Amino acid sequence: MSFVDDFVAQIISLEVSLYHSRARLLATSDSEALHDLRIAVRKIRSLLRPLRNMPEVGALNQAAAEVGKATTPTRDLEVIIHELQKMGYPRQAMSRTGTLKVNYQKIAGSSTLDKLFGELDRWTDLFRAAERAGDLADIKRQIQKALKKRINQLVTGLRDKDFDRHELRIIVKNARYLTDAFPTLSPLGAKSKAQLKSVQASLGSWHDHHQWCLRAESESDLLEIAPQWQIASEKALADAERKLATLLDHLERDLANSKA
Repeated sequence: MSFVDDFVAQIISLEVSLYHSRARLLATSDSEALHDLRIAVRKIRSLLRPLRNMPEVGALNQAAAEVGKATTPTRDLEVIIHELQKMGYPRQAMSRTGTLKVNYQKIAGSSTLDKLFGELDRWTDLFRAAERAGDLADIKRQIQKALKKRINQLVTGLRDKDFDRHELRIIVKNARYLTDAFPTLSPLGAKSKAQLKSVQASLGSWHDHHQWCLRAESESDLLEIAPQWQIASEKALADAERKLATLLDHLERDLANSKA
C-alpha cells in the first residue's frame, strides 16, 4: 500500500468511527461516545495539519476544527462531573448531569457535525484528483518538514524558562499528536515520545485544575472545592517543570541525529 493509500484509508476509518460515535451519542447511554468522537476528530486534524494549506484539505480541516470547538464545552462538563464524583461531591455532580443528555442530542444533530460528514464525503475524490495531478508527489517531505518545525518550536519554548506555560501545553500537545499521526516520519525516538506524553499529562492536569478554579469563581457550589484544586494545580505544574529539562535533552538529541 502506498503512503497516499494508507493516508486515505486512515481518514476513511476515522469517518466510520465518527458515524459510530454519533449513533452512540443519539442513544445517550454511552458515557464514552463524545470522548471517542472527539478523538476521531483530533486524529483527522492531526493527519491533515501538515497539508492544511492545500485547497483539497482546507475545507475538511476547517470543518473538523469547528466540531472540535463546538464539542469542547460539553467535554469539559463531562470531565468536571467525573472529577466531582471521584472527589465525593455527588450533589454538585448531579446538578450538572442533566445538561449532558440534552447537549449530546444537540451535538449529534448539529449542522456543524453534518458539515464535517459532508466534507469527508467530498474529500476522498478531491485528494485522489490531487494525487493524479502530481500534487502529492512531495507529501512525505512536506509532513517531515511540518514535524520538524513543530518540534523546533517546542525546543524554543523549552529553552525559555519564561515561556508561557499555557502556550507550551498546546505546543506539547500538538507535537505529540503530530508524531502519533506520522510515527515513521517523525525524528523522535521512543524516549522522546514517552517523555512528551508524560509532560503532556502533567501540563494537562495543571490546566484542568486551573480551569476548575476559575470556574468556581462563577459557580458558587464549587467554591469549597477550589482550594483542593489549587493545590493539585500547583503540584501538577511543579511535576511538569521537573520533566521539561529531560524532554528538551531528548528532543535536541533526536533532532541532531536526524541531521546526521
